[in-house]
Amino acid sequence: MTTTQTVNWQTQGSPSEHLTVGRNVFTPGPDLTTQEFKQATKENVSNVTFVEYEVLLPGASSTSVEKNITLDSAARIELTCRLDNKYSHLKNLQVTWKRGNETIGHSSKTGNSWSIQLKILDNSNLGSYSCTLKGEEEISAMFHLQVPKIEGKEKPIVSYEGDTAVMVCKSFGHTPIAWTWYRTNGSEQVAINDSLLADKYVINSVSANVTHLKILKLTREDDGVYWCEAAFELGKSKGSLKLKVLSFMVPLKPFLAIVAEVVILVTIVFLYEMYSKKKEKRAEGERECDQVEQLKSEESNGLENSSARHRKI
Repeated sequence: MTTTQTVNWQTQGSPSEHLTVGRNVFTPGPDLTTQEFKQATKENVSNVTFVEYEVLLPGASSTSVEKNITLDSAARIELTCRLDNKYSHLKNLQVTWKRGNETIGHSSKTGNSWSIQLKILDNSNLGSYSCTLKGEEEISAMFHLQVPKIEGKEKPIVSYEGDTAVMVCKSFGHTPIAWTWYRTNGSEQVAINDSLLADKYVINSVSANVTHLKILKLTREDDGVYWCEAAFELGKSKGSLKLKVLSFMVPLKPFLAIVAEVVILVTIVFLYEMYSKKKEKRAEGERECDQVEQLKSEESNGLENSSARHRKI
């Protein structure tokens, strides 16, 4: 049984920049092997969704209309570029369809609409398709066919040594056939096998559209970039997440800096007081010496005066 879905786009007030094809064919389970996955994909070729996409082209415009089409499973699609009726006076229009830089033939025309039909059976059929109308002006539109994008987390996940970190990846509106987690090791991405490293990693499928990676007993070596990969019938899509593992000394650094400043300040005050006391003692000693010298001088003067009186007598 074939299902037909029609989606219309306009250059103004488009309801969505990312329109998707719903899945109504047999969906393999999440535990399929690669061989079973290929076999299931072949079986679905004869029972695929048929979807029509139409773009309403502007008139004289130097801007190309670009739209994204998200496909997760095999489909037959029709891409249509339609010129608004108010530009129907334009004559002798030459229409060219391309995939990338390669020209595609066998397009059909109905009134002011030009269409091509495509069979999207695997990821080799994905890519960018464009229609270009040439006459007095050149008008074009671009369709980007792609697998669903995976949502990770833009901001780094920050945790501490010895703690547990949980990473989450989601696929909105599309159910992956399987999820795989990777860790960046230098320039390579190494798949994480939680069955072999059960004391380090735990992978949970909260639902078919959501996967969790739990990393136990964090160390500084766990710091880095992780990837979640969702496999769809038409290809794979990845999302990245960054984990930052901090030492427990990190949050203590501001406190330790304050303590160090207080210790330095107290030390300076203590040394200043010690210096002040020594200076006072030195000043007292100098005053005592001056007093002694003064007494000696007075006694000496007294003796001299006494001797002078005796000589006079």
